[in-house]
Amino acid sequence: MRAVKLSALTVLLAIVSLFYAKQATAQYIKPPIMQANWSYPYQPFCIVGNLYYVGTYDLACYLITTPRGHILINSGLADATPMIIEHIKALGFKPTDIKIMLATHAHYDHVAGFAELKKLTGAKILINKKDAPVLADGGNSDYVFGGKGMTFPPVKPDGLLDDNDVVKLGDMKITCVPTPGHTPGATSFLFNVKDEKRTYKVLIANMPTILDDADLVKGMPTYPTVAKDYATTFDTMRKLQFDIFLASHAGQFKLHEKHKPGDPYNPDAFVDRKEYDDALDNFYRLYQRKLKQ
Repeated sequence: MRAVKLSALTVLLAIVSLFYAKQATAQYIKPPIMQANWSYPYQPFCIVGNLYYVGTYDLACYLITTPRGHILINSGLADATPMIIEHIKALGFKPTDIKIMLATHAHYDHVAGFAELKKLTGAKILINKKDAPVLADGGNSDYVFGGKGMTFPPVKPDGLLDDNDVVKLGDMKITCVPTPGHTPGATSFLFNVKDEKRTYKVLIANMPTILDDADLVKGMPTYPTVAKDYATTFDTMRKLQFDIFLASHAGQFKLHEKHKPGDPYNPDAFVDRKEYDDALDNFYRLYQRKLKQ
């Protein structure tokens, strides 16, 4: 009888373990959009001065170094974390010197690595207050992708940013320009970088990509002002002044046409106002078409 009781207990524990394992798995859903090149490796390099590209082939991540520590903008997907760490090391920097992490917006392809990177570096995560809830619930409250479960490991931000706040570390001052629409708290970053020849004003733009399922006519249940916010963003972005244009995705600023692995230092390759204006015009035409649907 004792052997039978132990066997029954074992079965019961197995069933309970299986139940909780399924529950843990069920809370994450497969991200609705995935592209293979989001995970492809890409050789890290210096863009200009103390600004470096440390992302994957298409998911742009940027390292800004200072004597007081470093700033990381975006993380890529969760499985890219080891690659991002190795990129930072390959450039001669310590990941543990990262003090601040920022995000252009809280979608899984740009913040999924934040939870693990925070554990590894101890860095503080700062994000626009309108995107903070999505970051904290793993994307489950996202106005397009949410409602079905988490698409990335949740992480609570250490600080909330308001529109046009300035993030300071060492001699760096980064202005957080509100460019909402793609997410309510989508943010572009504007800052100066110096090299031996000159000072460049750099824009890391959160381009106003419009998701297919975003209803701009009726608004979205959890984001009724989405169309209005896009309109404000187009107006804001057309007025921005800068020298170097970068973005959340490498393809959005044609990185691979401007830089090949092993190319010499050439910040002027990223000075391209016309490409920026043309991209905004293309997004605006899509915006107008969506309004007419």
